[in-house]
Amino acid sequence: MTGVCVVVLLGLGALHVAAGWRTRWPLRRTASWLAGLTAAGAGVVLSAAHDDLRLHMAGHLLLGMVAPLLLVLAAPVTLALRALPVAAARRLSRVLRSPPLRWATDPLVAVPANAAGLWLLYGTGLHAAVVHRPAPAALVALHVLVSGYLATAAVLAVDPAPHRRGVGVRAGALAAGAAAHDVLAKWLYATPLPGVPFAAEGARLMWDGGTVVTLVVAGVLWRRWYVSRAAVRAAGAPTAAVAGPA
Repeated sequence: MTGVCVVVLLGLGALHVAAGWRTRWPLRRTASWLAGLTAAGAGVVLSAAHDDLRLHMAGHLLLGMVAPLLLVLAAPVTLALRALPVAAARRLSRVLRSPPLRWATDPLVAVPANAAGLWLLYGTGLHAAVVHRPAPAALVALHVLVSGYLATAAVLAVDPAPHRRGVGVRAGALAAGAAAHDVLAKWLYATPLPGVPFAAEGARLMWDGGTVVTLVVAGVLWRRWYVSRAAVRAAGAPTAAVAGPA
């Protein structure tokens, strides 16, 4: 299973580098993509440590929060739209506007779905059910990565998206998702998973690490809003100067 993961991650990295080579693409975004894939690979390995909740939680933080943030900042959809031939780019654009993807990338859906997945995993005994079962564990890891990516992409809105929510709604969704994550971490700390070594320490890592990444996401969201507002003001300044006083 690890070998398959490595092959997939290498393939995704090669595709991004090749697409960036075809168009004028910022090196920082390529670096962010490769760093995100590296974080995802490390997360897959660490999340398999079900007998040590500290390592397991470190893996899930990498898979569900760190890797998605880095991958989203790489703007892969924007790169694909630039690098693909016109016909293929138009087909991709139609897919992005389809109702299922519009629903899945709505922050009012993606963020609660991400939080609900974590509660399902750790609050219903599902975590214990997938211990030492590679196939279900791989599916859980994939879900954590994909749901984390969709939630982060919905909040930051780096790539183009139809019917994008306003920054206030996205910030509210981020705050609500962070609250659900923190409550789960506190509950796991107060009632550690039975029979799992270092359960309390793992819950504390979930709390601390999740808070740090959430603050980083909030900082990126604020910066993107501030820069966009500054651009709007700069675009309107010459017009105001030419018009003169009323």
